[in-house]
Amino acid sequence: MSTARFTLDPAFTIGEVDPRLFGSFVEHLGRCVYTGVFEPGHPSADEQGLRTDVLDLVRELGVTAIRYPGGNFVSGYRWEDGVGPVDRRPRRLDPAWRSLETNRFGLSEYMDFVRKVGGEPMLAVNLGTRGVQEARELLEYANHPGGTTLSDLRAAHGDKEPYGIRLWCLGNEMDGPWQTGHKTAEEYGRLAAETARAMRQIDDSLELVACGSSSQAMPTFAAWEATVLAEAYDLVDHISLHAYYEEIDGDRDSFLASAVDMESFIENVVATCDHVGARLKSSKRINLSFDEWNVWYQRRHHAQTPPDWEEAPRLLEDVYSVTDAVVFGSLLIALLRHADRVTVACLAQLVNVIAPIMTEPGGPAWRQTTFFPFAQASRYGRGQVLDVRVESPTYTTAKYGEVPLLHATAVRDDSGAVTVFAVNRGQRDALPLEVDLRGLALEDVVEHSVLADADPEARNTLDDPERVAPHPGEGTELKDGALRTVLEPMSWNVIRLA
Repeated sequence: MSTARFTLDPAFTIGEVDPRLFGSFVEHLGRCVYTGVFEPGHPSADEQGLRTDVLDLVRELGVTAIRYPGGNFVSGYRWEDGVGPVDRRPRRLDPAWRSLETNRFGLSEYMDFVRKVGGEPMLAVNLGTRGVQEARELLEYANHPGGTTLSDLRAAHGDKEPYGIRLWCLGNEMDGPWQTGHKTAEEYGRLAAETARAMRQIDDSLELVACGSSSQAMPTFAAWEATVLAEAYDLVDHISLHAYYEEIDGDRDSFLASAVDMESFIENVVATCDHVGARLKSSKRINLSFDEWNVWYQRRHHAQTPPDWEEAPRLLEDVYSVTDAVVFGSLLIALLRHADRVTVACLAQLVNVIAPIMTEPGGPAWRQTTFFPFAQASRYGRGQVLDVRVESPTYTTAKYGEVPLLHATAVRDDSGAVTVFAVNRGQRDALPLEVDLRGLALEDVVEHSVLADADPEARNTLDDPERVAPHPGEGTELKDGALRTVLEPMSWNVIRLA
């Protein structure tokens, strides 16, 4: 067996991990909110109707920033519908997901949820059917201390203290023809700039995210970013990226290499941002908000009959396999490898909808296979990302050509401990790995955790919620300044060194 190798040196780093890289996403879509995070009457529900079994799992997952309320949903949403007495809130049609929105869960309930899980709010404004004025009013309602009509209304609704939301998305996927209020790059760029300018007149310390392309495959990709940033470069802090991956027509080799596309997407957006900055002769650097990413079997969703204006229909409830979790882990590695520019990322979504956590109405909550890589990366992926240049055997994919079998990164924390995150993309063969640890003064292997299974289709389900879980790796050793191990076929690995 050929050996994969790389060298770690504390003098060569990528950058510091922003904790918001481990964000997630709560949208009014399917059962993410209703019977997901929020279910009054559930045996575990607290006084505000939040499921405490879900709160416990979200804390274990280690989620930081939580984006809300959309997603496609936000482009037809009136924020005023979700504030004030619940019994007076209107019921509305949600054309984005052909659902009936009751608005029982709104801004105050979201903020209560964020506080209880120790997260940071990330709020999206509607730039599909609404615009500058509504964004200003939402900001005043949410953040102004008091003494104005809208801030006093928030206090009257029971939240005297301002929410203090710092991170705001200027719309969602406005490049997509599926989006309510879809716009051209010129139209959106101008609207984003005017909205940003108006919000900064109230509070110039906000962090603002402009909509980038909904995927690298969009026909307007890169031209969209360049046009939008030409209008809004000095007014925004981040531009968004969205990407989802699925196994298509049994091409598992290409699916396992999905992070090749994610890394190229990131690098191409960085190049476009920096090109615009150079044209504008600006010293400012635009960072990236990868605020929707996941494994999502979209073809299955598009083949289904749309719901007929139901409350909280079962939508996008993918049940993830071990294979999906290995790809998912590789996507986390891709984000960490670009931590110098990706400063916010949101796993879409948090509960039930293409999610790491599943629930049943009135019943239990459990961890999907994808839960484990995220929780481990969030816990151990804090610190400086070390520059990892892999030498690895390759394999051939139909979609991406020759791809390294090894995908890896490493993070060094403040104590000097190092965590190696590694994926073996090979479906059949184990992969020997050797890591030169020069200058790191590491002495012990604290843990080698492996997510792999003899059955690549193994899943955690309602009937068998603990079928899949990480297990200890064998034979991993640190000797003479080198780490040596063998990565199981098609596996996600976390190797902690002290």
